[in-house]
Amino acid sequence: MNPIRPQHAPLSGFAVADDCLQVGGMPLTRLAERVGQTPFYAYDRARLSERVALLRRCLPPEIQLHYAMKANPMPAVVQHMAGLVDGIDVASGGELRIALDTPMNPAHISFAGPGKGDAELRCAIAAGVVLNLESAGEMERAAAIGNALGIAPKVAVRVNPDFELKSSGMKMGGGPKQFGVDAEQVPEMLMRMRALELDFYGFHIYSGSQNLKVAALQEAHEKTFALALRLAESAPRALRLLNIGGGFGIPYFPGEERLDLESVGANLARLLPEVKPRLPEANIVIELGRYLVGEAGIYVARVIERKVSRGQVFLVTDGGLHHHLAASGNFGQVIRKNYPVAIGNRMQGGPREAASVVGPLCTPLDLLADQMELAQAGPGDLVVVFQSGAYGPTASPSAFLGHKPAVEVLV
Repeated sequence: MNPIRPQHAPLSGFAVADDCLQVGGMPLTRLAERVGQTPFYAYDRARLSERVALLRRCLPPEIQLHYAMKANPMPAVVQHMAGLVDGIDVASGGELRIALDTPMNPAHISFAGPGKGDAELRCAIAAGVVLNLESAGEMERAAAIGNALGIAPKVAVRVNPDFELKSSGMKMGGGPKQFGVDAEQVPEMLMRMRALELDFYGFHIYSGSQNLKVAALQEAHEKTFALALRLAESAPRALRLLNIGGGFGIPYFPGEERLDLESVGANLARLLPEVKPRLPEANIVIELGRYLVGEAGIYVARVIERKVSRGQVFLVTDGGLHHHLAASGNFGQVIRKNYPVAIGNRMQGGPREAASVVGPLCTPLDLLADQMELAQAGPGDLVVVFQSGAYGPTASPSAFLGHKPAVEVLV
């Protein structure tokens, strides 16, 4: 038999009562009845609000918060977040439509992403959102569409910096990238912008994501501010917006520790007195997705069968990689590691055993937990995958093998 995999750090965000996980103020078993089916995703609105409040406490008051809704574009979640943050960042025309349904001022919505189609540009320009230009060609197309509509498009330049966010789970800047304009090409682009009917707002500088290292974030912030100040000298007008990206990570795997947000905030407080006098009109924005919503969500699947194969226990569930690709290890992991997983209606009591949690798909990749220590479970019990509020159903191949989709609820 394979050894039990290492354990995760304790998860304290969700309460437990009578051996059952509590979500949105109710037992998981009752929530499952309310939802009416498994599998499902549940997002706890109180935890969403608490995360924003934590950021407000730890970051300097001059810093504005934007929600990067690609992390979780469920309309109810976006509506809730719109009442808490200062802006929303979208990455497609579909996301833009959801954002425009919220009370958020369109001028506080920004649209990033390479390969924006002309129809998406027209929608964004007509709505009055800020376009994060990813290339000189996109700038020319936006200007032409704006002329045809009789509207000066609101634009910022997305910069591909000449540095990367070290220790990040996904590098979004530094080196050759499909994202943004290489920093050394930005001055020429800004010079051309002076001849176009464009309403310049500022810069978007995003260098990486999913980072738990304070020193790496501090270095990235220092380099981002230095780059922005240098590029501002070529800008057609004073900056009104400086989006310094995000990159704040959450712990998923054994051995990972929470980000020391207080230290990140203290470093920003040290840097801002040097930056603000030189960019007096600029709103300085941190754009976060996963950090805002990731820990507020769970994925729940029901055990169909407890199976023993050559001494190894398998809990076969009605959920799997088609709903939660990331937890299966097939969304960015090089070496597969377990997300935090538990039997939600047997959180503390009863015997425990090493078990693997698998789904109903006809592939060995359909694995939600590999040889984890779990409460002994059988048919009808509820398997919970934590840290599931970001990059869940929309980042998963839901049509694979024709199983029903997972339901999403905000509680």
